[in-house]
Amino acid sequence: MTKGFPHWQQTPLYDHHSLLRARIGDVEGWKLPVAYGSQIEEHHTVREDAGMFDMSHMCVVDLHGPDVRMVLGRLLANDIGKLKTPGKALYSCMLNMSGGVIDDLIVYYLAEQHFRAVLNARMAAVDIEWIRAKIVEAKGQVTVVPRRQDWVTEEVEPLAVIAVQGPKAREKVFRAIPAARRAEKLKPFNSTIVHDPEFGELMVARTGKTGEDGFELLLLARHAGRIWEMLRSAGIDPVGHEAWDTLRLEAGVHRNGKDMDHHTSPLDAGLGWSVDLDSDRDFFGKSAVCARRQTQQFVGLALEGSAAVPPAHSTVTDEGGAVIGKVTSATYSPTLRIAIALARVAPEITIGSHVNVQVYRNKIAARVVRTPFVRSGS
Repeated sequence: MTKGFPHWQQTPLYDHHSLLRARIGDVEGWKLPVAYGSQIEEHHTVREDAGMFDMSHMCVVDLHGPDVRMVLGRLLANDIGKLKTPGKALYSCMLNMSGGVIDDLIVYYLAEQHFRAVLNARMAAVDIEWIRAKIVEAKGQVTVVPRRQDWVTEEVEPLAVIAVQGPKAREKVFRAIPAARRAEKLKPFNSTIVHDPEFGELMVARTGKTGEDGFELLLLARHAGRIWEMLRSAGIDPVGHEAWDTLRLEAGVHRNGKDMDHHTSPLDAGLGWSVDLDSDRDFFGKSAVCARRQTQQFVGLALEGSAAVPPAHSTVTDEGGAVIGKVTSATYSPTLRIAIALARVAPEITIGSHVNVQVYRNKIAARVVRTPFVRSGS
């Protein structure tokens, strides 16, 4: 391990970041670039052109077996029955028995006995332990195969993940990797696996968390460096994780551990749309979610005339001074040029209401807005 980073892991692309003199920081326990230069410029690159992120700290997990659909139907709050076409993706929360969010994830249907999930880096170990325990409880025939480098066995190759996002992302990916043109007609939240003669397995998924179009590329880790440089040669600039955070927040995308956690109901986190409460299907945490119901709503806050960013858990008050909620995450928006925040507030607060946010010793006026703040460059 590099001196100064005693417990952090590094991705297959670490040397490429170092050669570019990226500022390396701790991202979910991994040594990853937080910025290569100006965070603001990197942010605008994704909004206006195309940028790429090393997302190899995310944990790809393949699930195989005759009972995989049954098991995922119990593990996921969203309806796995929606996945019928190979390559189709589904966003879902995985809940604990008290109805709190263990993790939010994307799962892909590859074949009837083969699904693929992408887990958040920080929660990977917890998620895998939970999944395996529930498979044992259900006496299901499912094999869980993690594909991240710190989990793989000799029989399985690790995967790296590169996200390419922005209005010009797709055309530049096709220029860099001709085989990826198989994904040209993919609709959002769909994927395809290309068996490229040069790079082997390459999954091209039209997903991402920046509010822009683009792909997430899941590829064999041993080819990650070459593909990274091919993407750079096609005019795709590397972008650090500080810009990823401002982009996802402008897009109103949740971040596990900030906007929800194992104590938070998905209904209070604004994720009710991803929870299947209408069907007879039972899933872990369903009865608890039904019993708790919704006690808060999830909204955006646009801080008026201020670039002061409120810390997480900052108090939100109404115009009369009564506490109505708390900030979950916030940032300065390079696109809007104001501070913005995501917050959980009382359900009676209406969109357009004027509130105040406690930013250290100051109360800053804010307006309650719908999210996303910014999507597709505007």
